[in-house]
Amino acid sequence: MAGIIVGIVALPLAIAFAIASGVGPEQGLTTAIIAGFIIAFFGGTTVQIGGPTGAFIIIIHGIIQQFGISGLALATIMAGIILVLMGLFKLGTIIRLIPYPIVVGFTSGISITIFTAQMKDLFGLQLESIPSNFISKWGAYFASLETTDLLTLSLGIGSILLIILTPKISKKIPGSLIAIIAITTIAYLLRHQLGLTGIETIGDRFEINASLPTPSGIEFSMTTINQLLPSAFTIAILIAIESLLSATVADGVTGKKHNSNTELTAQGIANIIVPFFGGLPATGAVARTMTNINNGGTTPIAGIVHAVTLLLILLFLGPLTKHIPMACLAGVLVVVSYNMSEWRTFKSMLKNSMSDVAVLLTTFLLTVIFDLTIAIQVGLLLALVLFMKRVSEVTRITVSKNIIDLSHESEIYHQEEKFSVAKGIEVYEIDGPFFFGIANKFDECMKSIADNPQVRIIRMRKVPFMDTTGLHNLESLYRSSTKENIKFILSGVNEEVHTSLHKSGLAQAIGEDNICSDIYKALKRGESLLN
Repeated sequence: MAGIIVGIVALPLAIAFAIASGVGPEQGLTTAIIAGFIIAFFGGTTVQIGGPTGAFIIIIHGIIQQFGISGLALATIMAGIILVLMGLFKLGTIIRLIPYPIVVGFTSGISITIFTAQMKDLFGLQLESIPSNFISKWGAYFASLETTDLLTLSLGIGSILLIILTPKISKKIPGSLIAIIAITTIAYLLRHQLGLTGIETIGDRFEINASLPTPSGIEFSMTTINQLLPSAFTIAILIAIESLLSATVADGVTGKKHNSNTELTAQGIANIIVPFFGGLPATGAVARTMTNINNGGTTPIAGIVHAVTLLLILLFLGPLTKHIPMACLAGVLVVVSYNMSEWRTFKSMLKNSMSDVAVLLTTFLLTVIFDLTIAIQVGLLLALVLFMKRVSEVTRITVSKNIIDLSHESEIYHQEEKFSVAKGIEVYEIDGPFFFGIANKFDECMKSIADNPQVRIIRMRKVPFMDTTGLHNLESLYRSSTKENIKFILSGVNEEVHTSLHKSGLAQAIGEDNICSDIYKALKRGESLLN
């Protein structure tokens, strides 16, 4: 029963998302059927419902305009391969590390773009072509506002009101389905009984083929692959984020735990197969997954039944979809865009730190003004730069020449709370990760100290890890210290950092006797090396 209900809920959404993406309604249904079955059968969560979602509308539309349907198919397959590799290399947990401001920024940006794209059909505007640019698009809308068809607008607003009001009467019945049935019936009667021909329907724009397409080959070249790689990467990241978000939400309700790597692999398989049947990129859908859970779905059977239900609707009721008014679908997508907007979350995040707000607004504005591929790439880059800045700010480098105070530290091996540092010994402590973001800071700090001690102790007990750049800087310091006849000692090196030192050969160069487990032993070792 859960599968049947979800199948009915998915019907209007699959059609609306497909048409908004610039393809026919049957391609949306094909995607929901094939991808929905594969994701349910192979997925890492038992209740996930897969299919086309609103997040892909903008990027799909852009790919089709530039590369055509064949380009979209190739980009989707490439995204599927990337997802399978993510699953095989167990990168499922890494996807969760994508900063939340980026997710909210591009989700809110997508919602604004989807909303904007519906204005022509919602108002029935007479436009021969719609500019692709966001600002130009609104300029064209306002310029042609006088061509608004009031009947079309009434049907669109009626759809929105029905979707909003239906849950107040019954939460079991999807409002989008009620809106499509009611508005389509009204539009049919107006067209065929009263002779009003100004209402544009799906059948006026698309030819409905009520059958599953047969698989076909896909042409490709290395030039096209290179051009589509950024878009394929964006699609893969979107699928990974949305599907794992949906799985995590489902875990919170069901109390179960999904396998993120298995889920990514299943999403990849679905997106490799679907394009051969003319389908669109697919992912786990939060709303449909929650509908499945709320109606009693607990196993993959519900997801499989959902796919079978959509298949039967396509085969036996597919021709009826041609009567659905475009204004009605626009109304459905307006509500979808509102639900996607997360405007309350967006508003609350504006009170966060300046760096988070910068990432949020940058991703949002780039999504709206340019495109999603640029937004995600720039957003990730900006988040990474700001993260490195934060880490470099909290990582400290201190120098001790006379006394080391251990009264507030755990590194006390004797009753003494303070250790005297013998003349000729200097202790440098790195407090934080020693990576490329802090390595130059350490280098500058060392150069700013004019003294040349006999023994130089680098205290590393608070260094959790060290990357290649940090290792290089440490090695450079060791080489320069050796040239100046300064003895070099490391203190408090953890196991991971010790392993890195061994692999690089630096541990052997320094000597194990000069790599001490704590500062007390390092100071004693230093005193023994004094002239």
